[in-house]
Amino acid sequence: MADAPVFDIDPIAFHADPYPTLARMRARAPVCFVPQLGATLITRRDDVFVCEKNVAVFSSHQPGGLMNVLMGYNLMRKDGEAHAAERQVIARSLNPRVVRDTWRAQFERHAEVILEDLRPQGRGDLVTDWAMRLSGEALKLLTGLTNLTWRRMDACSQAMIDGIANYAGNPDIAARCHAATAELDVAIDAMTPAKRAEPDESLLSVMLEAGLPIDSIRANVKLAISGGQNEPREAIAGCIFALLTNPGQLALVRAGEASWMQVFEEYARWNAPIGMSPRRVAQPFTYTPQPWTARRVAPPEIDAPVDFTPESRVFLMFGSANRDEAHFADADRFDVRRDTAKAVSFGAGPHFCAGAWASRVLVAEIGVRLAFERLEGLRLVDPQAVRFAGWAFRGPQKVEAVWN
Repeated sequence: MADAPVFDIDPIAFHADPYPTLARMRARAPVCFVPQLGATLITRRDDVFVCEKNVAVFSSHQPGGLMNVLMGYNLMRKDGEAHAAERQVIARSLNPRVVRDTWRAQFERHAEVILEDLRPQGRGDLVTDWAMRLSGEALKLLTGLTNLTWRRMDACSQAMIDGIANYAGNPDIAARCHAATAELDVAIDAMTPAKRAEPDESLLSVMLEAGLPIDSIRANVKLAISGGQNEPREAIAGCIFALLTNPGQLALVRAGEASWMQVFEEYARWNAPIGMSPRRVAQPFTYTPQPWTARRVAPPEIDAPVDFTPESRVFLMFGSANRDEAHFADADRFDVRRDTAKAVSFGAGPHFCAGAWASRVLVAEIGVRLAFERLEGLRLVDPQAVRFAGWAFRGPQKVEAVWN
């Protein structure tokens, strides 16, 4: 472990809303050991930014980690050449040009079909009826698993997300995750002959064409599903909630003074769908926190060097970094005109999210924009009833809305 200061948390309160606790960590001990999580948390933006790039010490390679055990050895849990080689392959499916020329139009066609179903109903849950379905249909295309329904795509994704965040070791959660990964193996095997016969831009197809081992293909498809379903789902519904509860911000967008993309970038900073990324300490290391240069806030109470021992577990807290007072004034406020350049919503190092461009297009330019353009008079049933949850992965649980 590390000799960082100990910081106790209330796990239930932390799951409901981690931000007050994270703010206290930044103020008291920005690098601290949390017994309830069995990990050292790095909470300031500059420290996260530096440590994520130091893969020789803070390694993504975690042989005994939950993601490897439950989902297989994917590129997110590899460093160096092994990571770069697989990332180069999947970039053929997810680079900005392919997202623009191939995926955007297909995403939008699915969105229009869903909206045709939704409009006459006049009300619904924007999480399950809009964001979940849209994310699922988009992910079927991206992965190549068009033999799954969007509901099964979402169910498998949620089971895996719950599984890799199951630090308490709940056996029921682990069992659901294993069942989901087995279901996905069957779906991958069933689609493989078709993709070999007629290659396309999907992840399954480009990995088969590149000759990746089947275990790597399966693991990387599962990785794409675990993140590519839940995060856009939470972000689409969350962005809509943020705009409907901040009408002045929505007015700026409608007046052309802010873009839908700015809405998404600020939401991802303000309520990070991916709040944490785990790392394994690969070698003995003494880390000296980055200099505290912010003038508008006091330096932390404890800012001394921390000694890390091999095999320690470290959590890089993206959600905390995105509300770091040193870089974001009034950080708890949602502001679409904010400069989000310092945010680390998609990571900061070699593991910067490979699906970032697809996510931006799906969420901002389709999921959020079309909801406001097509669902006339869109408004929340009860803003006070909307509850967010999670700290490793975070989003609204239900967003009940009505429209004309």
